[in-house]
Amino acid sequence: MSKNEAQKTIVRVQSGYRYEDGIAHIGQLLARYPFITRVEIGKSVLGKSIDALVIGKGDEHIHINASVHANEWITTPLLLRFIEQLAASGEPNSGEAAGGAMGGAVSLDQITHDRITLWAVPMVNPDGMNLAQDGLWPGCPFREQLLEWNKGSEDFSRWKANIRGVDLNDQFPAGWEEERARRNISGPSAQDYGGEMPLSEPEAAALAGLTYGQRFARVASLHTQGREIYWNYRNMEPASAEVLAERLAQASGYTAVKLTGSDAGYKDWFIHEFHRPGFTIEAGEGVNPLPIAQFDSIYGEIAPLLAEFIRG
Repeated sequence: MSKNEAQKTIVRVQSGYRYEDGIAHIGQLLARYPFITRVEIGKSVLGKSIDALVIGKGDEHIHINASVHANEWITTPLLLRFIEQLAASGEPNSGEAAGGAMGGAVSLDQITHDRITLWAVPMVNPDGMNLAQDGLWPGCPFREQLLEWNKGSEDFSRWKANIRGVDLNDQFPAGWEEERARRNISGPSAQDYGGEMPLSEPEAAALAGLTYGQRFARVASLHTQGREIYWNYRNMEPASAEVLAERLAQASGYTAVKLTGSDAGYKDWFIHEFHRPGFTIEAGEGVNPLPIAQFDSIYGEIAPLLAEFIRG
């Protein structure tokens, strides 16, 4: 590989970002940075691999995930670009640290040789990512049901759920019954249907299984949109959560919000289960799906936020 090729950015976004793009970029990242480990934590309804990328050897394990919601697929390349920048900071004479453009930079050395192991899951909802961008494809399972669940429309660009019409961020056992009653959605839908029971969907179960296994010190889930940071759940969060949320807000220009009237999300469940800091990051601003033209500007906000999250 030539010097120019070695410096070329792997994670690029052109016309959307599908599961296949993510898998291709993950493969290239593993080839360039052999200290990144790939761990399959589960499979989607349609059998797509749900992968975690692991960086670091520290005792403190932390977690970031993306694309829990199908039409928020831009969060996947945002997270993968950050992983790439973080990995590149470990190259000799790189002169870079992830999040450095807006301060709060963190380098690979601070992870590898310090206290942190980062587990990043960039595609929690791979089936939904493709459905939201490409719609129904020939031989698509659940074709007739999906059309019915989408109110007869073949435009799935606003679709948030997985391929079975279950909203993965309403799937977690923290106020699940309350959220189901609040949503009042009785069956599969483009969004807001929490399933027949908590963790009924393999994607949510995979994320919960990873979290139980690693018992993370803190977690963050990337969503869009609103430029907000949600950090609390029913007063079960530690006092340090608000302090860190304000630091994340300062790093990014986002607003830290104490949220009420929300249950059954991954962040909610993590706080409920472990009483440790958990955050939902609403990246960018506008109408989902956010236009790909905003990618660079959103990344400029998210990178320093994630660097600050890693620093803890």
